[in-house]
Amino acid sequence: MSTEKTDLAIFTTGNPNNKPIVFVHGFPYDHTMWNKQIDELKSHYYCVTYDIRGLGESPIGDGQYTMESFVDDLEAIINELKLDKPVLCGLSMGGYISLRAVERNESLFGGLILCDTRSASDTNEGKIKRAENIKKINTLGVKHFVSEFVPHCFSVKSITDANEEYSKVLNKSLNSNAIGVKGCLLAMAGRTDTTSYLSKINIPSLLLCGEDDRLTPPDSMELMAGQIPNAQFEIVPGAGHMAPIENASFVTNKIKKFLGRLPL
Repeated sequence: MSTEKTDLAIFTTGNPNNKPIVFVHGFPYDHTMWNKQIDELKSHYYCVTYDIRGLGESPIGDGQYTMESFVDDLEAIINELKLDKPVLCGLSMGGYISLRAVERNESLFGGLILCDTRSASDTNEGKIKRAENIKKINTLGVKHFVSEFVPHCFSVKSITDANEEYSKVLNKSLNSNAIGVKGCLLAMAGRTDTTSYLSKINIPSLLLCGEDDRLTPPDSMELMAGQIPNAQFEIVPGAGHMAPIENASFVTNKIKKFLGRLPL
């Protein structure tokens, strides 16, 4: 575990004496994607969010990120805030970070919540797609990439029925830094496969997936959940890849019940 202090943008809500939860957001978003969950949990839990390096309010640096450096950042936050066995909750890229963090040092954590993510590393086709997206950003700009990518993260229903929420997320993402976004694409393309560790996970685990998730479909997440001992799997109705935003009440309720079963 890193003993260095981090320069990331970190946000804490609630009483530090309560059980801590660390939320790790997805790509190319920021910590605010967890706002609705934190609003419901802050009275009884110490909620910690942060912006992954290169995104949101965190430093951009040189853009040469790796999944290992992202986990280094997470461990530095746990150390800096002196968090005692926090529950780790990650979505999509945040799930990649969370899975690798647990694989590296499971003893740091008291529970694991995975939303709309996968344990498998990129296939060759996936790596080529990441490279094409980097090229697209270089030639057409980051706004063009984001405007194409974000709609795939939401169900059609979410886009049409909750247009204000979707538009808010899209507009915020359009301001992403090109170097940071490309750095995250590189980190995801180069990440290791954590599937072989799933059967070794001993901490309580909850997996959530939007029923209309096109990026990490429910059947793939259910298969992943089946490999984690005693893991709980839930399909989120009416949601795509951004389930905590698209059906916040359902996701929050499942998280609340899961947390309520954990030892204090």
